[in-house]
Amino acid sequence: MAAFIAKQMVGNQLKSVKGAMGDKDGEGGDPAAEDGPNSEEQNEIEEARREAEEKRKEKHRKMEEEREDIRQGIRDKYGIKKKEPEVDPASLLQEDADGRLGRKKKTPAELAAEANADSEDEDEFTMPKSLDELKSKVVTSVGEVTEKCSLQ
Repeated sequence: MAAFIAKQMVGNQLKSVKGAMGDKDGEGGDPAAEDGPNSEEQNEIEEARREAEEKRKEKHRKMEEEREDIRQGIRDKYGIKKKEPEVDPASLLQEDADGRLGRKKKTPAELAAEANADSEDEDEFTMPKSLDELKSKVVTSVGEVTEKCSLQ
């Protein structure tokens, strides 16, 4: 019984605190009127998040600089050369182009040229229509191989 009375006394005060915190239990109020202060709060929250993110990035950048100084000291002490990552200049150009990563899109002319090259490759591997064609292909390919290789 005492718990019931305590709940009744404190319950009304808790509801007022919940209302102040933005907890919506279906109690009256105009949603449009509540939207104005919330948008300001949202802007403040976003700004705080951006500032925290910038501070975090700056902190990590400083830590990485300190680590690199330590690494360089170790390299100098033991005479180790720093491994430079191989950077392909073509990939750098493609990263800068239109702000996207990966290769650039092919133009219709490039696609047509690629299709023609594929069809030429297919022609190379087609079956000859007569034995004379087969014989001439074999003779030419054997001749090319013997020019490139020498048997001992």
